[in-house]
Amino acid sequence: MVDEIRSKAKELLTDGTVECVIGYERATDGVTARPLFAYTAEEIDRFIMDNTCVHNLARYLLDRKGKPTAVVVKPCDSRTINLLVQENQIERDKVFAIGVTCPGVVEAHWGEASDEAQPRCVTCSLEVPAVYDYLVTMPGERQTRTGFPDLERMETMSPEERREFWERQFERCIRCHACRQVCPGCYCPICFVDQLDPTWVGIRNAPPENQVWHLIRAFHLAGRCIECGECQRVCPVGIPLMLLNQKLAAEVEGMFDFRPGLDAETLPPFAVFKKEELEAER
Repeated sequence: MVDEIRSKAKELLTDGTVECVIGYERATDGVTARPLFAYTAEEIDRFIMDNTCVHNLARYLLDRKGKPTAVVVKPCDSRTINLLVQENQIERDKVFAIGVTCPGVVEAHWGEASDEAQPRCVTCSLEVPAVYDYLVTMPGERQTRTGFPDLERMETMSPEERREFWERQFERCIRCHACRQVCPGCYCPICFVDQLDPTWVGIRNAPPENQVWHLIRAFHLAGRCIECGECQRVCPVGIPLMLLNQKLAAEVEGMFDFRPGLDAETLPPFAVFKKEELEAER
């Protein structure tokens, strides 16, 4: 499988289809994986693909706008391409997607990788990428989808219990903004949290400001979050950010029968106006 990815990547570089191929290589710890931007066939020989390849590489397409680029995408990551095309952030004909089927990725940290599947894999419903130009089948038995167990438990809590839960989570936030930096849907030139005139959120690292930051960001992703789980993976204090995103995703799907990134043609509900929706509320 890895040889197939390398072969296709070399072909794309050699014939001039792309200028760069974004894939994975083994990190210097010898255990985990990290992104690799390959510009030569020699660099492509370092490509790997296994269950430690956790990064959503499609996010880096935002840094290569207008430049012919190939990218290795897992099913969850592939939705990023459709999202960014739909929002006019990238040009589809400038992107060559090397899709890989994915049995799931594991919890991997510097120097160690467990056998435990990441939460995003438990809730992922895609067996193959939503969009690809070339498909590679990754061996292994696919992780069984079990719904949204954490969200279901949260729904059984009273409003007071949920408020207390999130207050405890937001108290731990250090406002590093790692969740924003890794998110493919966060590409605004100036984030609302960095605006000074007007000031939307204070710079103080305190629960009230932290709450405003996380809730506004979650609402900005409503109907847009492609559930790659990168925000939760990179959070240094372990805040379960996907709980917020999954709740809004469930509400959008329930009201509009829409999940972002599954195709590039269906417009998101908040980008269109349908008269019948207004009439249905009367």
